[in-house]
Amino acid sequence: MIIEQHRLTNAKQIPSPNYDDRPNPVDISLLVIHCISLPPGEFDNPYINQLFCNVLDPDAHPYFKEIYQLTVSAHLLIKRDGSCIQYVPFNKRAWHAGKSSYQGKERCNDFSIGIELEGTESIPYTEAQYIQLAEVIDSLLKAYPNLSKQQITGHSDIAPGRKNDPGASFDWQRII
Repeated sequence: MIIEQHRLTNAKQIPSPNYDDRPNPVDISLLVIHCISLPPGEFDNPYINQLFCNVLDPDAHPYFKEIYQLTVSAHLLIKRDGSCIQYVPFNKRAWHAGKSSYQGKERCNDFSIGIELEGTESIPYTEAQYIQLAEVIDSLLKAYPNLSKQQITGHSDIAPGRKNDPGASFDWQRII
């Protein structure tokens, strides 16, 4: 797995408009693991791509009426089959963490890479996802010297009380 020009060469590229420049482009020092499924608990459909690209149809599912106007993104999505979709180059600030803090440092989007796993907090992630995530992490650690295995956390840890992902179904021992 190779990163060239801040993109995974083997990931499908679907550019999201929901990103901007980092305040300090060399401060990429945290990996944040998330999970997402749209509608909740449903997999392998186009809705995550549509949400991250601001084209989610609010009439396609009742839940979408609550979220279709969100302007959010992640750097990367790892689907249930292990395939990757990249929405934002790693050197740019994706809008994945929201109000957040890590070890006293606010605004985690400024210095983190957000990786979404297609899943829920309560359904086990797939073997293919763990294998792909481990490879992605290894590539990111080689490409960005301020990252380390000790600087990998869950969305729930940077936004406690507000977020629960990746949840109890995520096996941290598989990646750390």
